[in-house]
Amino acid sequence: MKQNITAALGRYRDTFSAFSTAQKAIVLIGAGALLLAGFMVFRWAATPSYAPLYANMASADAAAVIDELDAQGVKYTITNNGSTIMVPKDDVYATRIALSGKGLPSSSSNGGYELLDGQSFTTGEFKQQTDFKRAMEGELAKTIEAMDSINTAVVHLALPAQRVFADEQDPATASVLVKTSPGTSLAPQNVQAIVHLVASSIEGLDPARVTVADASGQVLTTDDSVTGAASTRNQQVQEFETRMRNQVQATLDRLVGPGNSTVQVTANLNFDNTRTETRTYTSDPDQAPLSETTQSETYTGTGNDTGATGVVGPDGQMENLTEGEGNNSSYSKESTTRDNAVNSTTEFRETAPGGVQSMHVGVMIDNRAAMALDTNEINQWVVAATGIDAERGDTVRVSAMPFDRSAEEAMQAELDAAAAADAADRRNDLIRDVALVGAVLLLVAFAFWRERRRSKERARATSYVVEQLRNETALAAPEPAPEMEPATALLALEANEASENERLQHELIDLVERQPEDVAALLRGWLVDRP
Repeated sequence: MKQNITAALGRYRDTFSAFSTAQKAIVLIGAGALLLAGFMVFRWAATPSYAPLYANMASADAAAVIDELDAQGVKYTITNNGSTIMVPKDDVYATRIALSGKGLPSSSSNGGYELLDGQSFTTGEFKQQTDFKRAMEGELAKTIEAMDSINTAVVHLALPAQRVFADEQDPATASVLVKTSPGTSLAPQNVQAIVHLVASSIEGLDPARVTVADASGQVLTTDDSVTGAASTRNQQVQEFETRMRNQVQATLDRLVGPGNSTVQVTANLNFDNTRTETRTYTSDPDQAPLSETTQSETYTGTGNDTGATGVVGPDGQMENLTEGEGNNSSYSKESTTRDNAVNSTTEFRETAPGGVQSMHVGVMIDNRAAMALDTNEINQWVVAATGIDAERGDTVRVSAMPFDRSAEEAMQAELDAAAAADAADRRNDLIRDVALVGAVLLLVAFAFWRERRRSKERARATSYVVEQLRNETALAAPEPAPEMEPATALLALEANEASENERLQHELIDLVERQPEDVAALLRGWLVDRP
């Protein structure tokens, strides 16, 4: 085994020794590059994957945690300007449990319900209220920090004391200061989520009394006053106009092509909140009355007056006039009171704000694209697509006019010039790469040709030296013994000459490799001395 290894190493050494200087340099550089690449791959594979241990930590807590990690010998890295500590992913939970057992981190929790753990029966009322407020502020801050793109949150609550014998209580208020990640901002829906989260967590807190601001001092919440209402209404109007404009523009682009038409929509929305109450009474004549009362009176008597008798009516005339017949008279009256059923219907109608009060649409088409179109057809289509109501005061105007294409043509020329420049750069890069590859190939071919020529010269010089040495050896060789047979002597002489030639050839090759300048000087001297 040892001999095989030694022989293999000897072959490799001989092969490397046979290389030229350029080949040796290439082999050494390649071997170094392979070793460096292997080292980098091994280092990358051996490096553990890090995960956050704690984030958004205070400076004091970060220092205490780092000291404890150094004491335990746990590897870590610090990111996010020193507020985040990263440890190997496999050690996150074990390290976190170990640090929690030692009370770390101590203040990064921003308070919380743990502030209430130290209270006892002897704690004063003011201390209890203060701790409760701090605990609520800390818990709300931690909850808000759990939202995406929020790094830090600070919550302040103003909770007035309850008044027992007062009709009106001071309202509770809250303020929230948030710090977002670099390059991000809170969307309006996220701000509303924070507002309602805080308002729902505090008893009696109105969402309108919650203020949210960012780290730059900009107030993110708007009051339900003139400014806030106007902003919301303008946003709704813009969204409605944009939606209607996009619907019409998408169809026109399919009809006349992109860039050949433009659409503008102006809408007036009604944001009044009205509530209408309507009460209707109906009666059915065929329906039986709820109640009915009938009264009748009858009178008969005698008298000496034989004149006419009767009842004075409302107009002063006599009614039920009866001629006296002797001394006899009579009177009768009948009245009926009937209560009929009356049906009543009460309807409450509340109009939601945001209804369309009026809408005006203007469409402009390039005359070159509108030559084969009927503007009246387009007008009718826009009326049908947008729901234009002429009785409501809506208007539509479709016109065909020449568009100014100078800006588009200049932009297209710039784009064409940029594309041509990019193509020229790519062509020049290709030519440069081909030239570099050709130069490298020429250098390699020249080095190969030079090495081949040098090998031929070395072989020719070696053959010449061997021939000269052979001649000198033949002249100096002793006479063969007479007692040997001619055939045997000839075979021995040929074997000796072959082994001697082979040995001399190897020695000369080694000599040429070790001392090429001396061999060249020797050859020059022999060539000069030749007859």
